[in-house]
Amino acid sequence: MPKMKTKSSAKKRFQVTGSGKIKRKHAFKSHILTKKTKKQKRNLTKTAYVTKADQPNVKIMLCMK
Repeated sequence: MPKMKTKSSAKKRFQVTGSGKIKRKHAFKSHILTKKTKKQKRNLTKTAYVTKADQPNVKIMLCMK
């Protein structure tokens, strides 16, 4: 059986931390920024973590399982 390949889209979007958590970026920060407040845009810049419910699917895409 051949090796499983990592999904290219997932490896560009997610990063695994040393403790095993998966970091992600916020959506809605690429365009149509004029109607968003400074506070909104500032908070969207920060990184977030993938929720527990979504972690198994992301790990499969990253071939961690």
